Amino acid sequence: MSDDEAELVRRARGGDTLAMAELLDRLAPYVGRICGPIALSGGADAAQETLIAVFRGLRGLARPEALRGWVRAIAVREAVRVARRDRAGIPADLTEVPARGDPQLGADIRDVLRRLSPEHRAILVLRDVEGLDEATVASYLDIPKGTVKSRLTRARAGFRKAWSS
Repeated sequence: MSDDEAELVRRARGGDTLAMAELLDRLAPYVGRICGPIALSGGADAAQETLIAVFRGLRGLARPEALRGWVRAIAVREAVRVARRDRAGIPADLTEVPARGDPQLGADIRDVLRRLSPEHRAILVLRDVEGLDEATVASYLDIPKGTVKSRLTRARAGFRKAWSS
């Protein structure tokens, strides 16, 4: 976290509405990168709910330097909640894999993710996209570390199977 961002947190916690608006603007892309792959079509809703929770709870954040981790935890929780609510989806035909850089590739990856449970999507995003260790993932999802390992194995296997079928 930059000193500038920590100062924004301090000012926003003190009631500065312009600082709060700037902070939320800075956090929005980060939140979207977390919520999108987990909540899929509900990613925007999950991101919005996350930013609302940040807005409401920022005064309770004791350490400004913990902002990104705190926001990540909220984003994962909201994305999983929205994904569970929106479980519906029709899988696409993945018989032809598009070339790298083809816009269809992103749609196909999103479709494969849709076939996984919200819990498995959360594990994949936190470990393989965010690069978090298993202990940290376990704390965000409030599950034992061993469960993270087994879900990650099943999530990766499920992704490979869905991609190849």
